[in-house]
Amino acid sequence: MKTLIRLTILCLLLTGCKSTRDRSQTSSDRPNDSIKRIVIVTGIDYPGHHWQQTAPALADALRSDARLDVAVVEDPGFLASPQLSRYDAAVLHFMDWESPDPGPEARTGLQQFVRSGKGLMIVHFGCGAFQEWDEFVNIAGRVWDPNLRGHDPHGAFTVAITDTEHPITKGMAPFETTDELYTCLAGETPIHVLATARSKVDGLDYPIAFVLNYGTGRVFHCVLGHDVVAVENPGAAALFRRGCAWTASLAPVP
Repeated sequence: MKTLIRLTILCLLLTGCKSTRDRSQTSSDRPNDSIKRIVIVTGIDYPGHHWQQTAPALADALRSDARLDVAVVEDPGFLASPQLSRYDAAVLHFMDWESPDPGPEARTGLQQFVRSGKGLMIVHFGCGAFQEWDEFVNIAGRVWDPNLRGHDPHGAFTVAITDTEHPITKGMAPFETTDELYTCLAGETPIHVLATARSKVDGLDYPIAFVLNYGTGRVFHCVLGHDVVAVENPGAAALFRRGCAWTASLAPVP
C-alpha cells in the first residue's frame, strides 16, 4: 500500500512539473505585443498604376519599422475572409477601375474590422476602392469623385506638414516629391489634415495626408504613391511607415 501511495505521489509531482513546463513554453510562444501584423490588400488598379511594382515597394517602406510584420495579399476579396481578423491593420492599395469592388461581404468585413478597433491605411488611388458604397466616405474620410479634376500633371511639388505635433508627423519637415497631386477628393466626413500640397494648376491647397476615427479604429489616408519612385521618396515613405504604425496603435518612430 505504501509503495502504491509513493507511486501516486510521484506521478502527481511529475504531472505537475510537466504542466508547469507546458505553461512556460506557451507563454514564451506568445507574440510580442510590440509587433503588429499588417496586410497590404492589392491586386487590381487603374492601368496606369502598376501595383505589381508599387505594392512590394510599399511593403519594404513599412518593413523599415521592425515592429511591422507585413504581408501582401493580391486579392481585394480577402477583406471578406475571416483571416482578416488576424491582422492589426490593413492597407488598401487597390482600385476597382475595370471590375466591380470586392462585394458586400468584403464591405462588411472591412467595416467591422475598422469599427472594432483595428487600423486602416489608404494609399493613392485606394480612395476609389469602393466607388458604389456610400459608407466608404465615412471610413476613408474623402473619396475619389470622377466629376472633379483628377490631379495636376505628374511632376514635382512640395508636401507641407500642417500639423507638426501629431504623432505621425511630429518632427517631420516639408519635403519635395515627384508624384500626382490629387485634386479629386470629395466628402464631408470630419478629418484632421496632417499634410497638404499646393496645386500649380489652380493655386489651391489640397490634403495629402489626414487621419480620422471610424468606430474605435484609426484611419490614416495618404494620396501619395503613384509609382515606385513616389513610394520610395524618403518623405513619403516616412509618412506611410509612421501612419501605418499609428493605425496599429504603435507610437510612430522617426
